[in-house]
Amino acid sequence: MSSDLPPAPARRVMSLLDHRIEAVTGRNTDTLWAHRDRGLLDEEHAALVDRHRELVQAETVLTFHRVLLNRLTSGEFPVDAALFLTIERTVEQMKHAADTRDASAQHVLAALEPIEAVSPTAAVDPPAVLSAHDQAVLLALAGGAELREHLLTSQLSVITASGARVSHADLQRLQATGLLDIDASYPAHAGQPVVLTDAARAVLSARRPQQANRPTPLPRPGTQMADPKPRH
Repeated sequence: MSSDLPPAPARRVMSLLDHRIEAVTGRNTDTLWAHRDRGLLDEEHAALVDRHRELVQAETVLTFHRVLLNRLTSGEFPVDAALFLTIERTVEQMKHAADTRDASAQHVLAALEPIEAVSPTAAVDPPAVLSAHDQAVLLALAGGAELREHLLTSQLSVITASGARVSHADLQRLQATGLLDIDASYPAHAGQPVVLTDAARAVLSARRPQQANRPTPLPRPGTQMADPKPRH
């Protein structure tokens, strides 16, 4: 059955820390890799790129085993003792790959945090006034939320305690403005806690807007927004 293993993904796998690296450096990760190869980075950024490459390699290995496990359970192969042994071996290899990925993520964070501490983006003041949408998102996240990666598809989703829908794009944008923190010390497949920063809580606790400016609640899964205009 080993001859039927799927090939490694041709396209570079994205890591969960790509957006954070790009936010603090102002460059996409592909550009950073190219600059590293040409010797254009200082020591700190070069070390960050090296750790990031290790993380991407770990993500690639994890993706390989995830794709293989998906194929093994898809009905493509006959259900026999050999299949069970292969599935067991693949699951163990996948667990080891996940542990390696999580350790690599910690190494990236160790290289990234000193750069974030002196980055100009770290000193950017959060907005003093929030849009109604952003206020609704922060209120939904304030009750408890986490960023979670689907083990089989690698899709990222935001899980809130209230059940309100929050997009990953909104999460990234609010994190970049200093209103949210994501605790990447937890493995993504287990859920990374999303917490409001002190700046976000200060904005939310400021003078409440008038009734007409209050944020529209975010929809819960399976529900639709009400039509604000009366029908005749």
